[in-house]
Amino acid sequence: MKDKKNKEKYNKKAKKQNKNINLKADYKWIVTITITAFIITFFMSIFSESALKNINLPLSILIVLLFIVLGIIFDMIGISVTVADKKVFHSMAAKKVSGARVALKLIENNSKVSSFCNDVIGDICGILSGTAAGTIGILLASKLKLNIFTVTLVITSLIAALTIGGKALGKSIAINHSNNILYKFARVIKFFTGER
Repeated sequence: MKDKKNKEKYNKKAKKQNKNINLKADYKWIVTITITAFIITFFMSIFSESALKNINLPLSILIVLLFIVLGIIFDMIGISVTVADKKVFHSMAAKKVSGARVALKLIENNSKVSSFCNDVIGDICGILSGTAAGTIGILLASKLKLNIFTVTLVITSLIAALTIGGKALGKSIAINHSNNILYKFARVIKFFTGER
């Protein structure tokens, strides 16, 4: 009986706390990120399609590997921003360490940065490497005179395995070295934008 009363009391308290949580969606950000994803995908698709049609097989494979690595790197950045220690960067900013303020801005906007890195760039790279797999499959099948379906299936599976395995490894590195990864990324942003 006592347990039942405690459970009811806990449930009422939890419901009250949930009502106080502000679940307001940032619709402007959602629209911006959707349009940005469309534009980036559109231009990257044009680049990959035209590049893969006019180049040889080894270079096509290199482009696919580039997309895989790019997706893994941005996935690591997205994770690093969400788990990085803000206190470390406050301390660095107080000592006027180059890139520390940029890192703090990224941490303050970690949900947006993570969404851009993991969802936009990461997913686009995944889609493009998958599309490129089909082109490589056709090139390889015609060169080796093999079944196109089988070759494409094997290549697509291999690319998926490399992407998933790479991201799993990247997540582990990002969690354990989040501050270092974020700091290096902040330095790159500072270099290109000139921010303090």
